[in-house]
Amino acid sequence: MLLFLSVPQPRPPGARTRARASRSRMALCGQAAGAASLPSELIVHIFSFLSAPDRLRASASCSHWRECLFYPALWPQLRISLRVSPAEQPRLEFLMRKCGWFVRELRVEFAAENYLSGGGGPGDGADTGGGGEEVEALQLSTRWLEVLHTYLELVLCVLVSIRNNRNLQKFSLFGDISVLQQQGSLSNTYLSKVDPDGKKIKQIQQLFEEILSNSRQLRWLSCGFMLEIVTPTSLSSLSNSIANTMEHLSLLDNNIPGNSTLITAVELERFVNLCSLALDFCDFTAEMARVLTDSNHVPLQRLSLLVHNVSVMHKSLDNMPNDEHWALSRKSTGLRVYIMAFDIKSEDMLKILKPSIPLERIHFDSYITCVSGAIVDLISRQYDKFLSHFILMNDVIDTSGFPDLSDNRNEDPLVLLAWRCTKLSLLAIHGYTVWAHNLIAIARLRGPDLKVLEVTEESIDFDQGELADQDVDPVHNLIEQVSLGLGQPWHAVMDIESLSVFTEPNRHFYREMQSFSEGI
Repeated sequence: MLLFLSVPQPRPPGARTRARASRSRMALCGQAAGAASLPSELIVHIFSFLSAPDRLRASASCSHWRECLFYPALWPQLRISLRVSPAEQPRLEFLMRKCGWFVRELRVEFAAENYLSGGGGPGDGADTGGGGEEVEALQLSTRWLEVLHTYLELVLCVLVSIRNNRNLQKFSLFGDISVLQQQGSLSNTYLSKVDPDGKKIKQIQQLFEEILSNSRQLRWLSCGFMLEIVTPTSLSSLSNSIANTMEHLSLLDNNIPGNSTLITAVELERFVNLCSLALDFCDFTAEMARVLTDSNHVPLQRLSLLVHNVSVMHKSLDNMPNDEHWALSRKSTGLRVYIMAFDIKSEDMLKILKPSIPLERIHFDSYITCVSGAIVDLISRQYDKFLSHFILMNDVIDTSGFPDLSDNRNEDPLVLLAWRCTKLSLLAIHGYTVWAHNLIAIARLRGPDLKVLEVTEESIDFDQGELADQDVDPVHNLIEQVSLGLGQPWHAVMDIESLSVFTEPNRHFYREMQSFSEGI
């Protein structure tokens, strides 16, 4: 019998340590302790593949993952849409405390809640009826005071958190509280009650200027409809080096008193690399157009202009550019213009719509003054080479009295618009009569190139011949024919409240202006 004896051999140096480490790794795998034991770098890498909501859910797994959630590389940009509500404040404070000091792109939108279901803002003249009218007015006043107070606190929270952020490259603020500004009574009445000594407004303005002064990489500055944040002296806080490299600037505010403007032609001379600009139309003067044509300025690519009846009432159209000044478009062959007009009279629009404007988008929003067929016809003749977006909104109360643009005309101006403007890709209409046969003609003329055709159901009308035909359902025939013309399923907008361009015109314009400027 043969015996085989196993004689232990001496361990080489370090073998005991490697064996212990191997057993530790085996034990770790056996315990399945992956989530809590992963290194921070790997967790951050995992987070980088997840959307923001999924990151938040994943961070709930353990404290270690929560610590990695707000790693700066994960949040280069932050886009926040807030209701002006006290419930939003703690969440905003937490988020801005975590990200405000390093975020590179920050976009914040404030929107006032619609406390006034079925009514307008204070002073809108609505009759509540009976002896409860005074009580109702007092309740509305109290609610709007609360909204304003919360709005100021939320704005302060955002500005305080980024005051020392020198990495900020894009900064955009939007405040849709225009419902409070009806009849221009907000600043003098409600704001004075919330901030009687003006300390908070002054603090907000100083913080905004401090942010501009501390910026080292800012290329995009956009502020729209924000209540008294930007002043005529705010831009002077920007250093020359930052102003010289700024690529986008938008300053839209209808609450500036008197003839004051947020930027002058002299100030604009510093912004030599500006590619896109958005201003109140009354602030865009002939002198500004001249500055932008100077040889030391790069060619302007996008120009968005807001024409508001409040501005037209308090400011003059006498200084606006004429056709000679619009030679700006000859220097920059890629220049495109976007105009939004709030309740502007036809005679004023005739002054504004110069033939040499390279108009690509126009948005009419009316509460009192309706757009005439002559204006639509003028637009289709002058801007047939460029026009791609045409929006026509009329917020009238009496739905039985929609104006008919084709009255006393051989051809419907909207059909002519579709025929002449071969680049038309978006057409949205509410509050104007659109005849069914004309809608079919529009769809056939533009075909699949008309990507968006939004017409509200109450705006569509049928002539007597269509209604008299018992063999054809006029509504079904309209849907079928328009769908065939567009090459895609189509139906009328049944719920006007679902149409954001109607319910939130300011926000719609601001977002469209942003994408319009980014699309260079």
